[in-house]
Amino acid sequence: MRKNALLALGLGLGLFWSALPALAQFGQMRGTVKNEDGEPAAEIVVSVDRQDIRGHYEVKTNKDGRFFHAGLPLGTYSVSVKQKNGQPFALNGITVRLAEPATVEIDLQQEFMRAQAASQGIEVEGSQQLSQEQMAAIQQAAKEREEAIAKRQELTGKFQAGLEAMKAKSYDEAIADFEAAAIVDPTQHVIFAQMGEAYKEKALAARGAERTQFYEKSMENYQKALTMKADDASYHNNFALALANSGRVDEAQAELTKAAELDPTNAARYFFNLGAVLVNRGDTKQAAEAFQKATAADPNLADGFFQLGIALMGQATMDSAGKMQPAPGTNEAFAKYLELAPDGPNAQAARDAIAALGGTVPTQVKR
Repeated sequence: MRKNALLALGLGLGLFWSALPALAQFGQMRGTVKNEDGEPAAEIVVSVDRQDIRGHYEVKTNKDGRFFHAGLPLGTYSVSVKQKNGQPFALNGITVRLAEPATVEIDLQQEFMRAQAASQGIEVEGSQQLSQEQMAAIQQAAKEREEAIAKRQELTGKFQAGLEAMKAKSYDEAIADFEAAAIVDPTQHVIFAQMGEAYKEKALAARGAERTQFYEKSMENYQKALTMKADDASYHNNFALALANSGRVDEAQAELTKAAELDPTNAARYFFNLGAVLVNRGDTKQAAEAFQKATAADPNLADGFFQLGIALMGQATMDSAGKMQPAPGTNEAFAKYLELAPDGPNAQAARDAIAALGGTVPTQVKR
């Protein structure tokens, strides 16, 4: 009877203990956080998020960048902090067990350096800890890149300001801006080409020794541009015009010939420009040669033929009877103009010139 009572009591105790709920099990997490400068990240929020089921916890680092969180349910976690740029950085797959506390080391400097390395094309293995030498090299490359960007921005700003000043015909201001841009980067040929153009414009408005001085500065800058980019036909053309305005016609011819070789499509324009400069200087003989080259390069250049006729008229002579003797090709040049542009702005002038020279005005023209 007593044995049965004990059995009954034991059974009752067994039933009592089996009815108790299972106790929750908790673990701990500790770690350190370093900022992008490699210093302890003090007083920042560390987010601890459970990955297997929903659960969010937060803890702050102390002045040494350390943190500790007790009472975390056992499981797998993601630990994250915010970087300086506001973006979160997270370490995933952190397991909290009953045994030792889970240890987390977050080094934002390492992550920042990895991102810098990636942007510079430097390969770094994902789990590889960067050495001090590697970090120094990445920092130096980043510094050089920032300096290059700043230099480019300063250069662009000065150059654009110079172009705006050119549009406003403020040539002194333009020259100052181009000179500042050349100090930033003296290897940019376009800066010196624009400076040459600015000095040319100043020369056109000047007189005497000052004009000569400005043309010299223009030619000096175009020569600098050509030493950097000798295959630019427009530089040869503009340099040639400055030479012609300075009376150095033979050199101008050579430069324009070079421009025409580099850019045969625009050869007629280059020689026409030279002819115009020489006409303005009163050198009709050299001007006629330039217009002849222009019309040879483009047989449909109506204005070239008209200007050729005008230049040749300047070479007309008087015979013993006092009659004007036109230079060979004068009437033909005007007649060709009328053939190409019978209704052109200079058509009547061409007819009058032919009549004055005793020629016959053509009546059959191409329209």
